[in-house]
Amino acid sequence: MGRMDAWPVDERGTMTDDATARLAAEKFVSLTTFKRNGDAVAAPMWIVGDRARLSVWTPADSWKVKRVRRDPRVTLAACGRTGKVSSGEPVFAGTAEVITDPGEVARVESLVKRKYGWGFRVVTFIETVAARGRKPRFVVRITLAANG
Repeated sequence: MGRMDAWPVDERGTMTDDATARLAAEKFVSLTTFKRNGDAVAAPMWIVGDRARLSVWTPADSWKVKRVRRDPRVTLAACGRTGKVSSGEPVFAGTAEVITDPGEVARVESLVKRKYGWGFRVVTFIETVAARGRKPRFVVRITLAANG
């Protein structure tokens, strides 16, 4: 997958803001979740920094939501729009949780909208037309682990 770089950790073993800020500044990250049989499934995602953690905004019926509910282990790496991770790019391990609270989902949606601007509007418009209505969304909130 890539190398796991060491980043500073706090007294709880939670990665400090360096790695979180680094990933939050990326336009796209490859979010890897794990199937029941252990196989890794990566998907390029928009990402936002969210109260010292990271959040992605995704359709409620997505397979990544189902996988995170079953197994909270994830990895993240900076990537391009298509999900290609550059050679030597650090890979960060973490745990994820699915957030369904409508207020929290709306708050993270506003963070995504602010970061991605017109791209957000275009993608959500196309999705709304294709799905014949707006799809419900959830947030996947990620806390990076100590030393990957």
